[in-house]
Amino acid sequence: MKVINLISGPRNLSTAIMYSFSQRQDITVLDEPFYGYYLQNASLESEHPSQKEILQTMELKEEKVVESINSLSIKKNVFVKGMAHHYLTEAPSFILNWENVILIRHPKKLIASFSKVIHTPTLNDIGIKKASELFLFLKKNGKTPIVIDSDELLKNPEKYLKKLCDLLNIPFSAKMLRWKKGGIPEDGIWAKHWYGNVHNSEGFAVQKSSSQPLPAHLETLLDEALPYYETLKNNILV
Repeated sequence: MKVINLISGPRNLSTAIMYSFSQRQDITVLDEPFYGYYLQNASLESEHPSQKEILQTMELKEEKVVESINSLSIKKNVFVKGMAHHYLTEAPSFILNWENVILIRHPKKLIASFSKVIHTPTLNDIGIKKASELFLFLKKNGKTPIVIDSDELLKNPEKYLKKLCDLLNIPFSAKMLRWKKGGIPEDGIWAKHWYGNVHNSEGFAVQKSSSQPLPAHLETLLDEALPYYETLKNNILV
């Protein structure tokens, strides 16, 4: 059995992809299992929605989270939906044993959407810098991750997911294309703040957030993010 580790930024179709994999009977999905550890140990400039509740209910030690994920994968494939910035160390060696997939989205769209919930995000909040660093770390160690792009996926979800499944050496299932409206049992307790679009969907679709304008005060953040995005863009699966 294997761990399929999705490394994403926020507001980046990662929840829809988690819902897609959750339709499979042969895979256990986990929603941001390192979130509590991140909130406990990161230097945050803004409090996250439901932060106190997350800290009270989630495992806060990284090694314990890793141990739990690996234990689950003994009997069944595991899909981990996670945020790049939740990995606080420079070289998280435990991911070298996993099948890593980095999900990217143009930072202009990501930032515009993210700022609807956290109004003044920083470069660390949106995860693109960390995703770029993790890509280089994995590549250096001979474990180059698959890089996928949310806009490319939305062009033809079935075709793109088939390509992804082939690279992961798992069979594609048409069940991955549709889900019922509403949440899934695996949703994190933060779902009420972030997952509205997915809860109202029944499959992959372009979201309204894709056309939101970028607030003027976040132009500098976009300039900071673009070089890291370009590093990853050159490696996306098409």
